[in-house]
Amino acid sequence: MKPYYQDKWVTIYHGDCREILPQLDVKVDLVLTDPPYGNGTAYGTYEDSKDNLRGLVGELMPVLRGAGERVLLTCGVANIHLYPEPDWILSWVTPAGSGSGKWGFCCWQPILAYGPDPYLQAGLGRRPDTFIKTELSQEKKHPCSKPEDIWQMIMLRGSIKAGQTILDPFLGSGTTCYCAKKLNRYSIGIEIEEKYCEIAARRCSQEVMELI
Repeated sequence: MKPYYQDKWVTIYHGDCREILPQLDVKVDLVLTDPPYGNGTAYGTYEDSKDNLRGLVGELMPVLRGAGERVLLTCGVANIHLYPEPDWILSWVTPAGSGSGKWGFCCWQPILAYGPDPYLQAGLGRRPDTFIKTELSQEKKHPCSKPEDIWQMIMLRGSIKAGQTILDPFLGSGTTCYCAKKLNRYSIGIEIEEKYCEIAARRCSQEVMELI
């Protein structure tokens, strides 16, 4: 299977992760991803409905947990119950709020954690389970883009060594691969929308990295 984009650090595939992951048969150090939320976001060809999200969760979670030693994923407060019980729930706090929920402004996002804490596993002591971000994402090429600084913090919380491999089956505009490359980690990204694959490829290219 030919990648859409590939360099020393980054490999990006264009297609449905449900079809691509079984062909890759990979084992990675960390799965870090932000799946759809089932809230009607206009991604493109994928219909972001609650029913489709339930199907994704049921179909993919066993695959992701088998592919990565640990999994960290953002799911939205309203969707926690749709996922298998995590080993822990970390939090991403936005004091100013980042949307509205049934009980007012939503000031935190859950990060579901599956697998062992890498710091405790390596005998490196305890680390916080909360990340604080006062501003929203600066990158607006995707309807659900994530801030690079927070995403790097979350990545480093789940991956403690340079040279480890990160997988994101819902790559979007490429933030996971971009951050992994900046942090000297290998990455594999899968994205169903070609327009976002192109954005991700441009962000991760050597030329772009040298200019930033």
